[in-house]
Amino acid sequence: MMYLVVSTSYKKNMRICHCADLHLDSKMTTHLTDEQAKERKNELLHNFIRLVDYVKTKNISAVIIAGDLFDKKTISVHAKNIVFETIRANPNIKFYYLQGNHDLSNIIESLDVVPENLFTFKDTWTSYIINDNENYKIVLTGIELENQNSADVYSTLFLQPESYNIVTMHGQLSQYGVKDDAEVIDLSKLKNKNIDYLALGHIHQYQDGKLDARGSFCYPGCLEGRGYDETGDHGFVVIDINEKTHLATREFIPFAMRKLYEIPVDVSNCNSTSDIIRNIEAELTNYECKETDLVKFVLTGEADVKAEKDLSLIVKTFNGRFYCVRAKDHSKIAIDYESYNLDTSLKGEFVRLIKQDESIKEDDKREMIRCALQVLNGEEIEL
Repeated sequence: MMYLVVSTSYKKNMRICHCADLHLDSKMTTHLTDEQAKERKNELLHNFIRLVDYVKTKNISAVIIAGDLFDKKTISVHAKNIVFETIRANPNIKFYYLQGNHDLSNIIESLDVVPENLFTFKDTWTSYIINDNENYKIVLTGIELENQNSADVYSTLFLQPESYNIVTMHGQLSQYGVKDDAEVIDLSKLKNKNIDYLALGHIHQYQDGKLDARGSFCYPGCLEGRGYDETGDHGFVVIDINEKTHLATREFIPFAMRKLYEIPVDVSNCNSTSDIIRNIEAELTNYECKETDLVKFVLTGEADVKAEKDLSLIVKTFNGRFYCVRAKDHSKIAIDYESYNLDTSLKGEFVRLIKQDESIKEDDKREMIRCALQVLNGEEIEL
């Protein structure tokens, strides 16, 4: 394996930023107004600039971007200029960019001038020595996974045991199953390869674990949550390697400009939207939601079939308190069949007929009764 030497000034500690899945230039149209989508799209770009500013002020020498720097195969000129001009404007920081399944394969070739401090990987293992300590080399090795090379990547990886070895890849772990078009990484085949730190990308939540007796693996998660399936803290990881003691530590740095919350609200004791709003207020005391955050309320529990639930009013009530508010009704319908046994009205007759029909599933029975009661009460059916 050929090593490429990247000159850096010798320091007692080598500090490296590991980030991934920035998904810059994402449309951000889900759940947001057109104005908010445009704002959030620009915020993602600004977050990259903030990241580089953080790196610059924290004595960090290198940035590993473990895939999906961009979100799609077509990239706006504005986004491309922001990213590569920011890299070029910081020549003392070395950027190591491994392309992911969302990245444009020829993005580097499309640049008029490639920044001298930007280093990339190929479909074969590429290694860089990223420090200047001849007695203790820190080596970054990476490969861009694709169908053609996936069978050979493990047998062709050879690392020197006396070095501190960082390996970077983009894909999903085989033990969690295949969910999209990203390549699969088999951790079991990376054991006992002299890896100290496996810098991964693709999973959007922070995740780490032991690889073997020597090394560990880590997904830093995405830099900024984009949807309500990406709640919680988001940011990047800083690796701190002492070149004298050969000891290394790492720290997750929360960095998102906005947080996303999905808040379950039990509505079992609620008979009206006002009751639900009171429960939401009580539930919010358990969270630290800020006005800059995106919040989704999920109604849970079993509400009485006659309970009135107006999701649009819930959203309107809290809209001014948070950047974006959504509400979803995942509650089930509670029906006291006994209360309809002696009911001589059309409602009672309908409930009894549905109850006795064994061909209908219980959840479907409850939903049919709810809709029927809304019609009989002259209300608009909520589907």
